[in-house]
Amino acid sequence: MRAGVAIRLVVLALLIAFVASPQTFAFVFQPLTRNGQPAIYLQNGLLNLTLSHLAIVAVATVASTLVAVGLAIAVTRPFGAEFLPLSRTLANVGQTFPPVAVLALAVPLLGFGTAPTLVALFLYGLLPIFENALTGLTTLPPAVTEAARGVGMTEGQRLVGVDLPLATPVILAGIRLSVVISIATATIGSTVAASTLGEVILAGLLSSNLAFVAQGGLVVAVIAVLIYDGLSALERLLAHRTGQGAR
Repeated sequence: MRAGVAIRLVVLALLIAFVASPQTFAFVFQPLTRNGQPAIYLQNGLLNLTLSHLAIVAVATVASTLVAVGLAIAVTRPFGAEFLPLSRTLANVGQTFPPVAVLALAVPLLGFGTAPTLVALFLYGLLPIFENALTGLTTLPPAVTEAARGVGMTEGQRLVGVDLPLATPVILAGIRLSVVISIATATIGSTVAASTLGEVILAGLLSSNLAFVAQGGLVVAVIAVLIYDGLSALERLLAHRTGQGAR
C-alpha cells in the first residue's frame, strides 16, 4: 500500500517537473526525432496547455455532475418518477453522438475555441454520472431510510442528511469515469482551437514528429491514471466512513 502511494507520488513529481521544465527532459524524446526536429513542444508551453486542459475538464465535469445528480434526485422522488425514461434519454444524448460530431455541430453556433469543447465534454459526461447517481439513490440500505423516517425527518432532510451521503461513493465512481473519459476526449478540442494538450499531439502528427505525439499522449495518460487513482482512493474512504465497505 505504502509502496503504491510512493510510486504515485514519484510519478506526480516527475509529471510536474516535466510540464514545468520540459527542456530538462529533452534527452528522453530526442531519439524520436529526425532531421533536426525539436524534441520538446514549446510553442504555447506544456504547463499552460496542461492547466488549460485540466480547467476545461473540471468545468465540464462540474456542470455534468450538477445536471446529472439533479436529474437523478428528481426522478427518485415521488413527484418525478414518471420522468425517468425522459431523463435517461437526455443523459444518453452525449453518448449517442461522438464528441467530434458535437464539436462540428457546436462550432457554427458557438464559434471556435473552448466553448464547443465544453459542450461536448458536458454531454459526454452526463450518462455515467446520472446512472451511478440513480443506482446510489435507489439502493440505499432500507433499515437506514426507515430509521430516518421513524425519527420524523422530512423528505428534504433525508435527502441531504441520509440519501446523498450514503450515495456519494457510488456517485463519485460515476464522476471518476466521466473525468477520465473527459481527460482523453478533451484532446480533440484542439481541432477547434481550444487550448488543450491535443495541440501538442496535433503538432506532432502534422509535422511527423513522434516526440511531440509521445509527450502529449504521455502527459494525458499520466494525468488520467493519477486522477483515476486519486478519486478511487477518495471513493473507498467515503465508503468506509459511511460503513459501506467496498460497495
